[in-house]
Amino acid sequence: MAKKKAPFLNREISWLYFNERVLQEASDETVPLIERIKFLSIFSSNLEEFYRVRVATMTRLSNLNDKTKELLGFNPKKILNEIKNIVVRQERKFEQLFQATLINELAQNRIFILNDTQLNVARGEFVREHFRDKILSNVVPIMVDLDKPFPELKDRYLYFFVRLKKKSGKKEERYALIELPPELPRFLVLPETNGLKFIILAEDIIKYCLDDIFYVFKYDELDAFSIQLTRDAELDIDKNVSEKFIDELKTSLDKRKKGKPMRLLYDTEMPFDMLSVLVAKLKIEAESLIPGNRYHRFGDFIRFPNVGDKSLEYAPSVPLKVHGLHRTQSIFDKLAEKDYLINLPYQSYDYIILFLREAAIDPKVTAINITLYRLAENSRVINALINAAKNGKKVNCLVELKARFDERANIFWTNRLEEEGVHVNYGLTDYKVHSKICLVTRIERGRPVYYANLATGNFNEKTARLYCDHSIFTAKKEITHDLIKLFAALNKKTVASGFKHLIVSPLESRKKFYTLINREIKIAKSGKPAYLIFKVNSLADEGFIEKLYEASNAGVKIQLIVRGICCLVPGVKGFSENITAISIIDRYLEHARVFIYGNDGKEEIFLSSGDLMSRNFEHRVEVGFPVLDEDVKQEIRDIIDFQLQDNVKSRDITRMNNNKYHKNRLSTKVRAQVQTYNYLKTKHQ
Repeated sequence: MAKKKAPFLNREISWLYFNERVLQEASDETVPLIERIKFLSIFSSNLEEFYRVRVATMTRLSNLNDKTKELLGFNPKKILNEIKNIVVRQERKFEQLFQATLINELAQNRIFILNDTQLNVARGEFVREHFRDKILSNVVPIMVDLDKPFPELKDRYLYFFVRLKKKSGKKEERYALIELPPELPRFLVLPETNGLKFIILAEDIIKYCLDDIFYVFKYDELDAFSIQLTRDAELDIDKNVSEKFIDELKTSLDKRKKGKPMRLLYDTEMPFDMLSVLVAKLKIEAESLIPGNRYHRFGDFIRFPNVGDKSLEYAPSVPLKVHGLHRTQSIFDKLAEKDYLINLPYQSYDYIILFLREAAIDPKVTAINITLYRLAENSRVINALINAAKNGKKVNCLVELKARFDERANIFWTNRLEEEGVHVNYGLTDYKVHSKICLVTRIERGRPVYYANLATGNFNEKTARLYCDHSIFTAKKEITHDLIKLFAALNKKTVASGFKHLIVSPLESRKKFYTLINREIKIAKSGKPAYLIFKVNSLADEGFIEKLYEASNAGVKIQLIVRGICCLVPGVKGFSENITAISIIDRYLEHARVFIYGNDGKEEIFLSSGDLMSRNFEHRVEVGFPVLDEDVKQEIRDIIDFQLQDNVKSRDITRMNNNKYHKNRLSTKVRAQVQTYNYLKTKHQ
């Protein structure tokens, strides 16, 4: 009898179900109104990147021959068709939610989004004056000659496709394109009237003032409809990390703007004949044509102005202190005694900045080694490293230039660091360095002593306000000695192996993870309780999923917390009967990677920079690290328990993919993020 094939959900389809969970948050009436609009914005931005990267990749795969498709294990064209069907359904739900629900709820709060047809005389004059003062000089229409090549549309820019007609006389019409400059503020707050607040979008201002743009023509009927093109954003760069690398990367980034069209969003009010002209001139394929709504590039709504009551947004959350760490006492003295854990965003990111600042000015510190993947716009991390170099410290900084969509920013920071005397390593030839590690060398009593920070998230103070991550300070030799070896290899642009305590990709992670899982399998087979609790952003690696199925079949109880992609299918007889999976989508983005092993009563916890995806095992330098301090270990375990108990914001991941909210036997409601904040507030007072 043929062996049954292990259940495995396609990665792209799983991602779309994750984005549907984001859409659920926008539907949740318990979420403050402005925050619901922001969740729509996040959904839209997510989908945009999905088309730029994943659909672009899938489109390339669809052009491969049948034999290659067999090796893939799925038919790319079939998946693309399924993607289109799901996205159209989600966009319809999105539009219904925005137009029929959220706009009405704004109105109930005396806030109105006006379009170009809803302006009275006074507000119309205000809008026209604003247009002439602030917008007109930045907007230059491109007249379209249908007998010539169509103008190149930029990736993710907003455009109006305009038709100019005469109402009478000789039937004559022309077409034009209007590009909305990306720096143009998207929202204009209009003067308040009788306690009523009014907001108008830039595109509605332009539509209202079209006659000011086309006054030189003698057409009396102007129709304008918004469109947005999403292009293939994958880079094609030479893998040779040489002195020419930055120039090559800049060239590739310029090419990204002109990638193959992946998706055309269009206003469904556009007449069919106009849409036909667009499709023909842009050479858009049917599966790339997505009916949209009046407003595209909805990602900008993350900055939707709250002109109403403060209750329409989440109340600001005051970052908590960490008991035992003080701004006026040396962090190094504290780390000599014990490890410290920073739980972001609940606790202040300032502790990481203080660690780097102290290293920059401490006369005993001689060197700082750090890996940087994504940086904040005005990075205090960078400022601390520059000050360290100015103070004579040897600063080795690995900036990963291949961090997708952060390449330009990282090129800027690389140049800035080098100008200030910091030694910058551009990364490795064949691998992205995705680890989040820092090692400080300090001379004490004539000998080097090492202090480290290892984290599940980036050295980025901006995202640290939104992302749930764990960041550990330690001086334990088990960790620091492995880091010395790792940084020595990275600074020589190589990868290393043979670590005693760290779990490092690309050479050792898979083997070490499997060894730890095999230990649980052995415990289960001996008749003892065995369990695994894993929290990640994504679970997609087929080999790892098969290993979890093996553990489940051996009797290991497995609980998964997976925010995004989950290609594993829980609850399938003969494969995953002992596996449950939940996804938590809430105010903050769950970003930590936590791995808990039962170990026959001697529980072990590891944190990591990497998810359970093939790229994290094979193509990235990731660092997993054991939690050795018992107090820190208990704190992480308590936080994970809150997440496993969540019955407010967690959804069950099942073979049905219907994102039902998780129910459990608890009589009280448990919202993990609120519970975590209150727990840390009490514990660290």
